[in-house]
Amino acid sequence: MIHVEEALSILAENTIKLQTEIRNLNDALGLVLAEDIYAISDFPDFDQSAMDGVAINYSARLKNYEIIGEVAAGSSFDPTLNVGQGVKIFTGAKVPNDATTVVPIELYETEENRISIPSDFGNNKNIRPRGEQIRVGELALEKGAEITPAAIGFLTTLGINEIKVIQPPKVSVIVTGNELVKPGESLLPGQIYESNSAMLLAVLKQKGIHKVDLHSVPDNYEATKNIIVHAIEKSNLVVLSGGISVGDYDFVGKALNEIGVNQLFYKVKQKPGKPLYAGKLGEKMILALPGNPAATLTCFYVYGALVLNKMQGLLNSELGDNQLPIATDFENKSDRAVFLKAKIKNGKVVILDKQSSAMLGSFAKADVLVYLDAKTKTVKENQLVTVFTL
Repeated sequence: MIHVEEALSILAENTIKLQTEIRNLNDALGLVLAEDIYAISDFPDFDQSAMDGVAINYSARLKNYEIIGEVAAGSSFDPTLNVGQGVKIFTGAKVPNDATTVVPIELYETEENRISIPSDFGNNKNIRPRGEQIRVGELALEKGAEITPAAIGFLTTLGINEIKVIQPPKVSVIVTGNELVKPGESLLPGQIYESNSAMLLAVLKQKGIHKVDLHSVPDNYEATKNIIVHAIEKSNLVVLSGGISVGDYDFVGKALNEIGVNQLFYKVKQKPGKPLYAGKLGEKMILALPGNPAATLTCFYVYGALVLNKMQGLLNSELGDNQLPIATDFENKSDRAVFLKAKIKNGKVVILDKQSSAMLGSFAKADVLVYLDAKTKTVKENQLVTVFTL
């Protein structure tokens, strides 16, 4: 049995970054940039009005200005303005070259074609200068950055519509167990509704992976082996839920061994999720997670996310590097490292009740996992603890 830090290191060392492809920007949400992107022009590429008002050729000696025209957003009208002259202007419009400041509409008074402004208004106000956000040739987004909605908006403003990204990983999820029934079906004695696949699919969607091969398999050795072979052929990452312990009906480990998967580790000194398996076949990664729902989700957030991040070359792919103060004293009564479901309140983490590996109720309320290594037995109020953001 190995420690959490060793397990994470092994996965990081063994996960291979995937190939690249060209994607339309609007089809790249959640993917990862495969190259640095530089601005192909200044943005904005003209002096731009920051609000509705008047753009004037300002003089500290003058309070009254003649308005000689109007510049709307998108207009290329660039009138010559003498000192004491101005134009009506709208947010986003190009500021005329001779204008030196923009007076907001609420700060001036109008009489026919003239306005009066506060005597102490001043120059260089309410103008977004050319290149304020970025200059041509400057780094816009770094290789390894995740494509977020804001990133899509930013790159679009720069006139970019195609980018090189790391291919999204192909993922298969296999759920094992005779006792599992799909929601909507009637339960027989001894059966439960299967929730792990829905959770794993949701986490994968959070990671930008929307196409996932999902399989359910009963506790049968041949069926388990066959579906694993099929999944490995089609996928970069195979995630199994359940069947990895040592009971009479746990066939996953035996099947992986017969298929020829190289075991990277089995069992981690942690709670929940001790019977965690990681393996590799060629460049394909296999994670076999314990079947209890909270253990399944914890292990995927910690280990599955790391594998996916490494496959995509994501910047800052290491997890659990944030620290927050704990709200109350806590004692780790286990001899293992623990991942504790917790919620952030007033800048501190509050450990939730019902931490059992079978319980999802507290997980549904949590926004972080608090990590305490095996050596940490007690933490005091306000002591910093490591957190994994969910």
